[in-house]
Amino acid sequence: MTPLFDPWWLPVIFAGLMGLAILLYVILDGYDLGVGMLTRLETGANRDLMIASIGPFWDANETWLVLGIGLLLVAFPVAHGLILTQLYLPVALMLIALILRGVSFEFRAKAAPGHRQRWDDAFFAGSLLAALCQGYMLGAYVLGFDQSLASVLFCLLAALGLVAGYLFVGACWLVYKVEGELQKRAVRWAQVTLWATALAMAVISIATPLLSTRIFDRWFHLPEIIALLPIPIAAATLFVGLAIFLRRPLREGDALSWVPLATAGILFALGFVGIAYSFYPYLIADRLDIWQAAAAPESLTIILVGALVVLPVILGYSILAHWIFRGKATHLSYE
Repeated sequence: MTPLFDPWWLPVIFAGLMGLAILLYVILDGYDLGVGMLTRLETGANRDLMIASIGPFWDANETWLVLGIGLLLVAFPVAHGLILTQLYLPVALMLIALILRGVSFEFRAKAAPGHRQRWDDAFFAGSLLAALCQGYMLGAYVLGFDQSLASVLFCLLAALGLVAGYLFVGACWLVYKVEGELQKRAVRWAQVTLWATALAMAVISIATPLLSTRIFDRWFHLPEIIALLPIPIAAATLFVGLAIFLRRPLREGDALSWVPLATAGILFALGFVGIAYSFYPYLIADRLDIWQAAAAPESLTIILVGALVVLPVILGYSILAHWIFRGKATHLSYE
């Protein structure tokens, strides 16, 4: 008997919601992971101010990761099992790194002066390890968890590329949130990491179609290439435009200090759209599409109601937190 209600669009909606959660996580937690790695370049009051700039936001930013994985579990349980089985070790290392970051963030503020450096080192190590693991997982996912030597090298390249991207968005965050000499240093970090990120994206974009026949066909055959072409053109334009913008002299109370951060967010979104375009309709490359991986329509309908309640709450909280703590950062105090 043909079902009266066949919501084929439910898996598409959940794929979109999951993608949105992951994209927001990469942008939002990306800047605080980047700041965590950049703290290695400063000491004393400047390092404290850098950490204070992410203090009200870092834990809420990680909520998007929880939401993304939660949606994968409940909406695409088959894919959840396959993905986490293949990525068990990097996922475990990432969770250890995120725990290390959280513990060190809290303990460094209460540790004796002689012990603070150790917690600062732990905060840096946790930030770096989390970024490397996420980049490695991204590379493995793009290649469908292939275990060949070339694929492993690609995953390592993706890990380094994501570290560069996080450093870039972290530097842009500091341009927006701090001022004075530290802001000038953040501009120099953004200038360097901007081109490191551009290079990483270019190299990965070249390597990906060479290692995946399906992606090569999706990128370079007509009419698909016409649909994809605006993405690299827009990304190249933004990279050049931001490089020019960062060369302008800083002014006290610069009203345009948000521009680098917003541009970095758009660049990350363009990269994400490129990945989504390359994969659709697959959830796991060449193995499982979103309809094959989806839970039963009845389950998805119930879950959708909950998702439409939870998602605005998390989004609203994030917006409210950034609005309340808008403006330049001040030194974090637990007194």
